[in-house]
Amino acid sequence: MPKLSTLSNVPALAGRHQIVIALMLVSLMIITRGHHFSSLHNLPGASWAVFFLAGIYLRTVWPLVGFLALSWWLDFAAYTWGGASGFCLTPAYVFLLPAYAALWLAGRWYAGQHQFALNTLLPLSLSMVTGLILCEMFSSGGFYFFSGRFTDATWVEFAGRTLNYFPMYIESFLFYTGVAIVMHAALVMINQQRNLRGTTTG
Repeated sequence: MPKLSTLSNVPALAGRHQIVIALMLVSLMIITRGHHFSSLHNLPGASWAVFFLAGIYLRTVWPLVGFLALSWWLDFAAYTWGGASGFCLTPAYVFLLPAYAALWLAGRWYAGQHQFALNTLLPLSLSMVTGLILCEMFSSGGFYFFSGRFTDATWVEFAGRTLNYFPMYIESFLFYTGVAIVMHAALVMINQQRNLRGTTTG
């Protein structure tokens, strides 16, 4: 079990914990991404949460590059071998790069603000809202205005589509980040109890 200082200061996670978290996030993306296994497991897509959590827990920029490559490969495999629709594979697909990077940067910023206290909820909420809005603007906005799938695109129609679809992405994002928050808090409290018992018996 990692020490309390390690868990309460997320940028300082030890190397072995970095690997475990990275593997968990990779597995989560593979299981839930698009048309791969989500219908079998009935799980909402976790990609947005994966990039945000990677920004919080993984120290370097390389996981961002790796998750971008993984998301592209999963989409390519779904289209090429999985029978998925190619409707979303347009020149606007490139807008997923800044969209996911925005979530990663939001998580990265929060990692520097994190403390194991209730007042961490303010920067956490701010990072979530900022990351979600930027991701939505880049991903959905980029697709709507630059994919060529929509004629006579207008901001009014885009706003309507955002109100219709954005809440579903928010719901999925909050589900997975909520699970991560509960797990993180549980690990910290368990470690606090162990440290307390160790101090008492010592």
